[in-house]
Amino acid sequence: MAEQKRLRDIARPFVAEGPTGVSIRDRLKGLTPQDEEVLRAVGAHMGSLASGDLTRRCRDGLAHSTDTWAARKRELTAVSSSRWAGSVTSHTHDQWGLARRAQWAHLRSLEAGARTVAYRLSLPVGEKGGKGRPGGYRSKHEWFTKTRRLAILEAEYARVAAARDAGRVSVVRGGRRLAKQRHNLAAADTTVREWRARWEAARWFLTADGESGKRFGNETIRVTPAGEVSIRLPAPLAGLANVKPGRYVLAARVAFAHRGAEWADRVQANRAVAYRIHYDTRRGRWYLDASWKRQDLPTVPLDALRAGGVVGVDASYAGPGPSACGPSRSKTSTSPTHPPARSTAAVNGSGS
Repeated sequence: MAEQKRLRDIARPFVAEGPTGVSIRDRLKGLTPQDEEVLRAVGAHMGSLASGDLTRRCRDGLAHSTDTWAARKRELTAVSSSRWAGSVTSHTHDQWGLARRAQWAHLRSLEAGARTVAYRLSLPVGEKGGKGRPGGYRSKHEWFTKTRRLAILEAEYARVAAARDAGRVSVVRGGRRLAKQRHNLAAADTTVREWRARWEAARWFLTADGESGKRFGNETIRVTPAGEVSIRLPAPLAGLANVKPGRYVLAARVAFAHRGAEWADRVQANRAVAYRIHYDTRRGRWYLDASWKRQDLPTVPLDALRAGGVVGVDASYAGPGPSACGPSRSKTSTSPTHPPARSTAAVNGSGS
C-alpha cells in the first residue's frame, strides 16, 4: 500500500497589517532652464558629499560610533547645512546597514549551497533521493564537477566571512547593475553619453528627511499646501537663491493625485514629510516623491472585518488568486489573478 501523503498544516487565519509607510509621486512640470540648472548643481554637490561620507563610513567599519557619526556630520555641515548633513549621514547609515544585511544573507546562501552539495557528494553515484532529500549525482563526471563547485563555494564563503568579520561591505552609489552596464553598452542598448547621464543622475543626492514641528514638515525641501516647492541651498550654492537668502523656489507646482488629502493634512499640521527629487534621463522628466510613516494604526478584529465580507488569501499555497468571503466565511467569488503583494484585508493562512 502506498504511503499516504502528509497534508500541509492548516494555520489560523489572521489580519494582514496595513502599510507602515506611504510614498507618493508627482511630476515637476513647467521647470525653467534655470530651475533645472539649480537642481543639477545641488544634486551634484550633495551627491559628491554623500559619496565621500559613504566612503568614510565604510572605512570606519566596525569602529563606527556616535562620535565618528557626529564628526562626519560636522564636516558636512560646513559645506552644506546641518539638515542636509543629517540627511546624508542618515542615508549613509541605511546604505551600510543594508549592505551588512545583504552580506549576511549571502553567507547563509553560500552555507546552504555548500551543505547541499557536500551531502549529495557523500551519496553513491546514481542513488535516488526521497522524502524531501536529494539523491546522489547522476554520473561520475557530474560528481567530479560538483567537487570543484564545492571548493568554489567554500572559498567564497571564507572570503565573505573574513570581510564581514573585518566590517568590510560592498556598496555602489548609483547601483551595481548600472555600473556594470558600462562594460557592455551594446547589450544594454545605450551609448556612452546616455550611460554617463544616467550614472550621474543616479548618484545625485536630493533627499531631505522630514521634521515634525517645522514649517510644512520639512525645512530643506519645503512643499506648501498650494504645491509650491522650495529648496534650502547648500552654503557654497547660496548665490543661486532667488528668494530670501539661501532659498530657491521652483517654477513648477505639484498636486498629488494619490493620497493628496492625507499629504495636505500632514503639511498643514507641520508633521514630518520626507521628499526626494530625481531625474528620469530617458524621459527627460523631473519627479518629486513624498513619503512618511504611518504609526499607531488601529488593528481591526477579524470578527469585525468578517461582518462586512473580506478577501481571503491563501498565504501557504501558490494556487488561485484571492477569494471574496461573506460573513458566513463561504466563498462568494474567486479572482483568477495573483494576490496583491500588500493588502489590509483579512488573510487566511489555511487557504480559504
